Amino acid sequence: MRSTTALDSSDSASGPDAVARRAVAARPTTGSIVLLFIGLMLAMFMFSLNQTVLATALPTIVGELNGVDRMLWIQTGFMLSSTILMPAYGRLGDQLGRKVLFIIAISVFIGGSLIGFFAQTMDWLIAGRVVQGVGGGGMMILSQAIIASVVPARERGKYMGVMGSVFAVSSVAGPLIGGWLTEGPGWRWAFVLSLPLGLLAILATALFFREDPATRTGERSVDGFGLALIAVFTTSVVLVSAWGGTQYDWSSPQIIGLMIAGVLAACAFVLVELRVESPIIPMWLFRDRNFTLASLAGITLSIGMFGVISYMPTYLQMTHELSPTVAGLTMIPLMATMLIVGTSAGFLIARTGRYKGYPIAGLALAALGLVLLSTLTPDTSVWQLMAYLAVFGTGLGLALQQLVLIVQNSFAVTMVGTATASNNYFRQVGGTLGMSLVGTLFTSRLMTNLQEGLSHIPGAADQAAHTSSITPDIVAHLPGPIHAVVVGAYNDALVPLFLWIAPLAVVGCLIACFIEPKPLATSNVPVEQAAVEEAPADA
Repeated sequence: MRSTTALDSSDSASGPDAVARRAVAARPTTGSIVLLFIGLMLAMFMFSLNQTVLATALPTIVGELNGVDRMLWIQTGFMLSSTILMPAYGRLGDQLGRKVLFIIAISVFIGGSLIGFFAQTMDWLIAGRVVQGVGGGGMMILSQAIIASVVPARERGKYMGVMGSVFAVSSVAGPLIGGWLTEGPGWRWAFVLSLPLGLLAILATALFFREDPATRTGERSVDGFGLALIAVFTTSVVLVSAWGGTQYDWSSPQIIGLMIAGVLAACAFVLVELRVESPIIPMWLFRDRNFTLASLAGITLSIGMFGVISYMPTYLQMTHELSPTVAGLTMIPLMATMLIVGTSAGFLIARTGRYKGYPIAGLALAALGLVLLSTLTPDTSVWQLMAYLAVFGTGLGLALQQLVLIVQNSFAVTMVGTATASNNYFRQVGGTLGMSLVGTLFTSRLMTNLQEGLSHIPGAADQAAHTSSITPDIVAHLPGPIHAVVVGAYNDALVPLFLWIAPLAVVGCLIACFIEPKPLATSNVPVEQAAVEEAPADA
């Protein structure tokens, strides 16, 4: 923390005012913030792109590697590893500094991309995705924490709105790029994209991020036990949602054992965090009403978001017989509405300082979008489907980044990384649950539908025995009766799931109604002044 002994006598007498003036003087220029922001957006784009870039390639990948029964782990492995490490990145960034840690995270992500590029089996591909997630968790959290450390909360709305647009762009650019690569040079080249983007992000961070030591807590201890318990809890939750009712019965020893392990890990984690010197997720964060409510609302939103984005491109290819590229283009309304609405909301928040209504309206529209998507059939026009995606995208744009801003505004700059990481951890748990639950139910229902449907068609025994290797190209050349069974199986396996998760968005909307509209902070200052400047007043 900076000393004030070098100030002149008048400054020394003023105390906190002197600290505030020094903080303003040390603030980076607008030009350097913009260049740094571009680098941070590249890192976030890498992370979010890799949540969706393989979506359109999944049918081809699992067909080539003969692994449709493990399709969900290509996406879930990435989400799981990134989720587990998010709190650690946030806490370590607050303690030791965010710059070097951010560069390390990008480097690990690039390493995972190389593993994925050279993978020849499903096991190696999933391993590459897990390594990508290890780096991706840091890229996601530290990008938001870095911009929060250089831009005050009142001005941060417009930056967060643009950051939210990265998710919108990647939600469509990912499937579109993945589809184009699948039809062209091959899906493996999706992993190569990380190399130039990662190097540019590293360069921008190294050149334009001048980290202020006053934004660090200076603590050196690491809560390794807490991190291990987070890993056990998160893994247990994901495995229960992925294996329950499919690979193992809900009453099986494996599932019951995982449930018990998850509950025990959660209880032990709370006890550990209450006692350690530097907890990964400090329990006192939950004393803040807005942190708790925004985290809960974010979980409900993420379940629906990742459930739709992860499997809609596969649905479009197999049910509506769109090419991978066209399937990606069909997702454009989701991107466009999320981009326009999210960015506009961010600028309006920066201008007015009011934000409470945005997540409420967003979650309500997201619920409506899920209900509309649950009515899809193989005969639904593509234009109607795109309109439903636009409704869902509007909801995401209104709510997604505003929930992060609400959390960041509740804490001093020295804790913004920990608060952001903790909030994003719960959102990622929701996203991982959404991806694994929808993926598990989709896969199990699909396999059942295919086996049952094909078993009633004379001469379809060969197709029934090779359902793990069905690709969009194979479906397009199937005989009429078999083709109808496959298309119907995909539709009936996925579409009803959207209606099942829509009530969660309604619950999130109700939760958001109780968020307290605290005034947005107008400056970023060291912790001793933050207690004065950033302490939110009751609205």
